[in-house]
Amino acid sequence: MAWQETVEQTVTGLGFDLVDLERSAGGLIRVTIDHPWAPPAEGQEAVERFVTVEDCEKITRQLQYLLEVEGLEYRRLEVGSPGIDRPLRREVDYIRFEGQMVDITLKAPIGVTGAEVAANRKKFRGTLERAEDGVQWQVVWSDAPETKPGQRVSKKRVPPPLQALCFTLADVQQARLAPIVNFKGRQVPDAANPD
Repeated sequence: MAWQETVEQTVTGLGFDLVDLERSAGGLIRVTIDHPWAPPAEGQEAVERFVTVEDCEKITRQLQYLLEVEGLEYRRLEVGSPGIDRPLRREVDYIRFEGQMVDITLKAPIGVTGAEVAANRKKFRGTLERAEDGVQWQVVWSDAPETKPGQRVSKKRVPPPLQALCFTLADVQQARLAPIVNFKGRQVPDAANPD
């Protein structure tokens, strides 16, 4: 059995999901873990659990023993959480983060001609949605430039139309959550404009 499989069995045996596993030429082994996710029951909200330092420490100790028994040479072992730009690898990841902003890189250009999308484009950022056929996924975006804070926008301005690209998981080279960070801190919603 390959060492990657034993690492995955160890991580899942301790009650976590293995999100990513990489080994660099410099002797670094990086293990990314997360809590398992299941869709919430009907009428309930999803409860998001986060990986703690204690979780990483528990996995690290167990993996150190495992790698020593396996005789795998390494210099450093890092165990961590997926972070805000978490990779999406499995179908359950796409279901979990449906409606979120994602960055998608396709294996091959879409090859659409006569459309607003460049024929050689492989990278897209937009909202992840389930396609109408229920089998494929789609990313929906607008090419409108973002308005700057304080910038006036004409009410007559017509925003560019939303665009959508359907794809299957087999078409995807890489998918990640798009890190959207707001450095303004908590804001009290305006009573006249709750958004």
